[in-house]
Amino acid sequence: MSNSKRTSAFFSIPLVRHLLFWIAVFVYFIITTEIEYFSNYQEAIISKAILIAIQIITAYSCLLVLIPRYLIAKKNVQFGFGLLLLLACVYVLFIYIMEFYYQPKYSEAVGILTEYDSVKGFWDRLFNLQTFAGKSIKFLTPTILLVTAQFYKDRQAYLQLNEQKKSNELSTLKHQLNPHFLFNTLNNLYALSIKKSDEAPEVIAKLSEMLDYMLYGCNEKFVVLQKEIELIENYLALEKVRYGKRVAIQFSKKVESNVKIAPLILLTFIENAFKHGVSQELKEAYIQIHITSKENYIHFEISNSIALKSGATTKESIGLTNVKKQLELLYIGDYSLDIKEAKERFNVQLKLPAK
Repeated sequence: MSNSKRTSAFFSIPLVRHLLFWIAVFVYFIITTEIEYFSNYQEAIISKAILIAIQIITAYSCLLVLIPRYLIAKKNVQFGFGLLLLLACVYVLFIYIMEFYYQPKYSEAVGILTEYDSVKGFWDRLFNLQTFAGKSIKFLTPTILLVTAQFYKDRQAYLQLNEQKKSNELSTLKHQLNPHFLFNTLNNLYALSIKKSDEAPEVIAKLSEMLDYMLYGCNEKFVVLQKEIELIENYLALEKVRYGKRVAIQFSKKVESNVKIAPLILLTFIENAFKHGVSQELKEAYIQIHITSKENYIHFEISNSIALKSGATTKESIGLTNVKKQLELLYIGDYSLDIKEAKERFNVQLKLPAK
């Protein structure tokens, strides 16, 4: 392990970070202390050390007891009473130390000859609400800083975990190659090989290109749209081999070369058109696909025929459900998707911001 990694690992230890925090607080108090209010540096150091000791008690009572037990559990009233009781207790402890240790010890140093009356000083300050309020703010200041730092750390961890979860979910959704398509393509390939058809090598090449792209070529969050178009063209060619004259395919595209899009989004809609439009049609079916990019947006439209049936409307496929999840995860509402189903026609219009 390199020295930089060892150093980073050392400073990532919670105990070390907290020690450094309190050292920084102490140094800040010493630097900002007006020494003329004290007889010497020792008195100033002792005064600030007492204050910091009270702040440490306050901070870890909140961090380890009050916040986990009450605030996180949304017991706000109990938390408020607990915090007020804690502040009252540390305030009593603070003035006790100051009146019975600090003041008697250093009153002689400033030339006070009479014995300091600790009892009177203690009771005078005990019920002074203004002093209590002022000291409470001082006691709580480091606690607020620590809670803020912990919140920021937890927030960063949450965002990182959420991003990882989103990435894993997208990866799962994205790499779901339709098993029926693969099975049917292999069957067609088997039939072509038996016939020793000249189409067999072309089918193998196109299937190989598709698998290579889907496994290795679309691992980025966004890919060049032209690559997606090549994938669609290979897919259409393979489905044309399968259905032959049973389907009329029209595919037009007019896109800019540098436009990027989330991978495999468009293919899902095309798969859905073949599954629910072509495979169930006894006569000639049709699929019309248009892809354009203009004004920093990608426009995709696909229409397909629907076989006449006596049943109700088609239930939304798993593929469409998945693609909607992908769109929401990747474009976060910055897209429009319009799906319309008529008696004999299914139409999808999708508008995405170009990346």
